[in-house]
Order: sequence, then structure tokens, then C-alpha cells
Amino acid sequence: MSKQQPNHLAWHETLEMHELVAFQAIGLMKIKQAYAKVTDPKLKMLYKEGILGLSKNIKELLPFYSMAPRHVEGVQNKHDSQLPFYAGDLLALFKTGVRNYAIAITETASAPLRDTLKKQLNRAIDMHAKIFNYMYENSYYPSYDLEKILENDVRLANRALDQSY
Repeated sequence: MSKQQPNHLAWHETLEMHELVAFQAIGLMKIKQAYAKVTDPKLKMLYKEGILGLSKNIKELLPFYSMAPRHVEGVQNKHDSQLPFYAGDLLALFKTGVRNYAIAITETASAPLRDTLKKQLNRAIDMHAKIFNYMYENSYYPSYDLEKILENDVRLANRALDQSY
């Protein structure tokens, strides 16, 4: 006897989806901003392919937001400035840095290098916390309110999709 799956996403997969959409939307905005500045035709084609690919990914994930444990209704455009984008980009940079340092440490055989990487990892963790606190205090990342997080994701994703390049 198999148990019927609920008609909504699980909390953990909703949060993973949030991470993917937020990260890709910020990346899409960045490469769209850079597109006009790229002069090499082959690189410009790669940027275009990246824009189309990220746009497709986001469009494919957005319908799943209606299946989140808390349904998102009426997304408001509370943050019209670029500050949430810049803060989110900075947060993603340091979050990725923390992950990269953690992986690098597991591959390090030299004690002096490991010690240096541990110091740098701790600095990256501290910086990530500072950026997160800034975002939280300014309501750019309402991490304790899933519904608001999902609303922010949808707003950011649509802004990235709508941005010209």
C-alpha cells in the first residue's frame, strides 16, 4: 500500500527551489547588464545562450511556486531599487565562497595552507553574516517568513526576466 503524495511541495524542496531561483535571477540580471559591453562575437553568443538558458530555467521553476506549502498571493513591488539585487549578489558571492573554502580545506594536505584557508573561511563566514543581517534588517531577505521569501523570489525572477539586454 503506497502513501499518496500531497499536492504541494515539501518544505525542504521549496527552500532548494528558492535558492536556485534567487541565485539564477541575480545571475541573469548580471549577465544582461554586461551583455552590451561584450565586444567579442563568440563571447557575446555565449552570453546570449546563458541569458536564454537562465531565463528558461527560471520560467520552468516559477510555476512550482504555486505548489509551495504556503501559497503566494498578490506579489507586491515593495523593493523597486537595485539595493536588494546588489545585496543579494554580495550575499551569493560570500555564500559560494564559504562553500568553496569548505571544499578546498578537505583537499588540502599542507598544514600551513589549511590554516590559511581556515582563517579565510572564517572571514567569509563573518562577512556572509554581516551581509545577511543587512538584508534582513532592510527586509530584503525575510528569512523567517517563507511566504515573503517566495514573494521576493517571484518579484526578483520577473524583474530579471523583464530586464532588457
